[in-house]
Amino acid sequence: MDMKSLIRHRRLPTVIAVTALTLGVAGVGNAQASAALRVCPAAEIFATDNTAIITDPADPRLNTRLTRFDHEVRTIIHANGARPGASTLLDGVFWSGELKKATYERSREFDVNRVGRNGLHHIAGVIAKQYHQESVLTFRCLPKSSPEADAVEIQAPGVSSTRLHDALLADPQARDRIGGGSTTLDGRLVLVAPLGDLPLAKKFVTALGVNWKKAQVRYGDEEFVS
Repeated sequence: MDMKSLIRHRRLPTVIAVTALTLGVAGVGNAQASAALRVCPAAEIFATDNTAIITDPADPRLNTRLTRFDHEVRTIIHANGARPGASTLLDGVFWSGELKKATYERSREFDVNRVGRNGLHHIAGVIAKQYHQESVLTFRCLPKSSPEADAVEIQAPGVSSTRLHDALLADPQARDRIGGGSTTLDGRLVLVAPLGDLPLAKKFVTALGVNWKKAQVRYGDEEFVS
């Protein structure tokens, strides 16, 4: 069982993330937003091959760079008609309502291009099955104004996994509703939340010490695929 399944009650009865998002950038002009939109991939895939529940932040399994997994997922993406893009190593921190403590996970984010709704759904299913994940989340890239946009991804600089952990423990509402998030190795927050929880997510991100005007908000349609 992947550790994100421990918090699946907060949203839908599934977990592990695959997302594709459109950009609605907070605090920027239309020209900048349009430029950001052009670089938005058709999809982002947040995935891992981990099936263990890790509660110790010093666990050596969290030091893996998932190099082989990186190559394997790229092969899956390509074999199923899409084009793999950049890949980023992530440190995830998630709250377990069952364990009443934080859990940790090393994962990778993959940009995916030349993929549509059905293709993304299929790739998510292949990844979930091959790596024994309870589910995979797909998030199609959509304009902010789209009636199908039901979730957001927030990215912001200057956040460590330690700070994310401490903030999650200090905010019961955020940990129950949002559940957790990830950081890149260079300290960039990556937080996915339902669109209806955007005000809560904004409050949580601000409490992390982030200037909201520097945060990037992406909009899209999520689907959990088991």
